Formats: sequence, structure tokens, C-alpha cells
Amino acid sequence: MMLAVQKSSLHGTVAAPPSKSHTHRAFILAALAKGESVVSSPLFGEDTCATLDAVASLGASVQRRGEDVVICGGSLSAPGKTIDCKNSGTSIRILAGVAAQLAGTTSFTGDASLCSRPMKPLLDALAELGVTVTAAENGCAPFSVTGPASGSSVHIRGDISSQFISALLIGAPLGGRDLQIHLTTPLTSRPYVEMTIAAMRTCGVTVVTTEDGFLVPADQSYRPAPVRVGGDFSSAAFLFAAGALAGDVCVTNLDPADPQGDKMFIGLLESLGASVTHNPDGSVRVGSGALHAADVSLSDAPDLFPIAAVLATQCSGTTRLYGAAHLRFKESDRIKSTAQFLRDMGADITETDDGCIIRGPSPLHGAKVTTFGDHRIMMAAAVAGLIADGTTVIDDPGCCAVSYPAFVADMQALGADMRYL
Repeated sequence: MMLAVQKSSLHGTVAAPPSKSHTHRAFILAALAKGESVVSSPLFGEDTCATLDAVASLGASVQRRGEDVVICGGSLSAPGKTIDCKNSGTSIRILAGVAAQLAGTTSFTGDASLCSRPMKPLLDALAELGVTVTAAENGCAPFSVTGPASGSSVHIRGDISSQFISALLIGAPLGGRDLQIHLTTPLTSRPYVEMTIAAMRTCGVTVVTTEDGFLVPADQSYRPAPVRVGGDFSSAAFLFAAGALAGDVCVTNLDPADPQGDKMFIGLLESLGASVTHNPDGSVRVGSGALHAADVSLSDAPDLFPIAAVLATQCSGTTRLYGAAHLRFKESDRIKSTAQFLRDMGADITETDDGCIIRGPSPLHGAKVTTFGDHRIMMAAAVAGLIADGTTVIDDPGCCAVSYPAFVADMQALGADMRYL
């Protein structure tokens, strides 16, 4: 199946889907808390369902009640079967940190894409903590960890994936001792770590920020806490960009106080010249405006890169997106795959090591787009197709189910000419 997109004018209001990042953390922390937790309005996407299946394999009781999930946790153990995290990097990384604190061996695998993504810095850190790790020489999945960990101090890079640090933080209270995490490089995507720390605090565990990393003090345990998952600013960015480029779109179900780093996209739109209205109910309306170029660091919000690049093609002047070298290790090499589809659509774009340079505005035209199974590439290309002459044909549109299963339906409801082939 493919998706055909035609030039369109969008108008209307749509609710942002639930946050993928918050859902992962809510499911995992509920599984670690002794007792019953209710997670309300989570995202039921492919990645988060992989996490839900995994915590059930580790021994948590999981029940779905309508749009809520009830999890009874606190007694996890190494399972007798391999945990398949499918395409979810968040699942495999954070759960490896949890499994390292359990007695026995836990094995992990995933699809071909996940099995090519970096794991070695995390696995090396777990080995430093006394965990036995069995993996290929490149440190990618499939792998197994045999715990429990015995160390109280660990060193890890902070510039590959914030998920490595979240994995160590979330697993730490299970060890019953202080855990000092020393970062050997600057931390990228810091808002995701702050999101982890905030979620841990909600469940009764405190993390101390130190000069070179983090300290999780001993004698702490997770307690059940009701969680209502708010809207996803990462997914909302595609809706906002569609409004800025092709009409007028209002997005609801967003909390301005949410620590998600990708909410910076709203400020980016304002700085580039889009029309942005902040409504009293927390919703945000974005419409077209005279867009102009800027230099934009995405070090704290790398997931915005593909859609920010689409936006930049319509900015007057030269836009530089930088600070996101770790994008080359996502579901696809997102710098390369973004540059490829935009170049095929007529954009003047040059890759750099940590981003790209785009000279605009460029008239875009329809093209055949390869997503490489990457949900953010698929959605960014679909938005680009809304302003392109001719037909844009996107392969594997179903990959958006990883983070935003209703993306195409929501876009159609706003007036997008999108149809499956």
C-alpha cells in the first residue's frame, strides 16, 4: 500500500495524539510499582504496545479497560522467552536497564531496523555495573543481560541517545543502593531525560542532578500513581507545519507546562514568521505567514528535524539546522533520508554532519518518496506533498502507526487530499 498526496488547503481543529514518550514511561514505571496503577488515555501505537507486551513478559499484570490500561506491578522477573521490542528503541533501551537489575537472564531482539541501532554504550555501562552482557561485537540487538547489577557508579556517553541515561535512571531504584551516573560527553536531548526524572518523581523516586551527571539515592522504591497521558508535541509538529504551509490548523490536547522538548517547535514557527495564536484553553492555532530563514539548533529536539526541514524549504534565505548528528542512528539515517526526499521534490538542500543547509523558498513538486520504514519521514513527506505541484507518492504509509496511527485520517479531516493506493 502507498499514499498519494495532492496539493491541499487545510482548515480546522484536531486533537494531538497522546504522547509516545510519556506512554512508554508510564507503562514501565507502573510495572515497577508495587500495586495497581491506572494509565489513562495512553497512546496505543506500535512502539508503546511493544512496551506493554514487554512489561507483561516481565511479570506485570496488564489489563485494558476502554481507553485506559490497568497495570499491577512490583514483582518482575527475568522471563523464559526473548522480549521482542519490534521497532521500538525506547522499549529495548529502557527495559534493558530494568532487566539488568533483575536476577537471571533477559534476552532482547527487534526488527531489522532496531537490530541496527546503537546499544553498545548502554551495554558497556551495564557491564561496568557488574551485569553479564552477551551481544554481537557491534553491541546491537539481539543481546541478553544477566543481573542483578552490583555496582554503584557508571560512566556513559550522553551524545548518542538520551534513552541510555533514562534506562540507567529508571532501573536504579531496583538495585537498593546509590547509583552515580557520570556523563563522559555533553547530554543531548536533555528534555527527554528531564521527562524521565519528572515521571519517576510522580512515582515516588527522586533523582539528584550532579556536576557531571545524576545521582539516584538508595532506599527508594516506586509507588503506584494514576497517570493521564497528555498530547504529543512531536506529533503535533506535523499538524502545526501543515497549518503554517497550507492553511490554518488548531491543535488541542496540549499542556503548555509539559516538559516535552519538542514544544519548542511552536516558538520556532513564531520566530520564522508563521501566524501563531495561543488560546486560553491551551490549544494553539497556526496559520500561514511570510517565512524567513534562521539558524536552528535541534540538539534538544532532534525528532523535529524532518518536519523543520520541510518548513525551511519555504523560508526566504538560508536556513541551517544543526546539533543533531545522532539522527543518523534513528529508524533511518534521518539526515540522509530527509535530504533525499526533499531533493527529489525540488528543494535546494545540502547535508552536513549534524543537520543540513536549505536555501529557499523552493517550489516543490511531487515525487516518489521512500520512507525507509521511518514514521517521521513518512509524515514529513506527507506534509511536503500538501504544497507540491503534482502527486507525491509515499511508500509504507502504515509506518506512522509507530507514533501517530490516526495521522492520515486527521489530515483528511482537515481537508488534505490524501488517498491510499
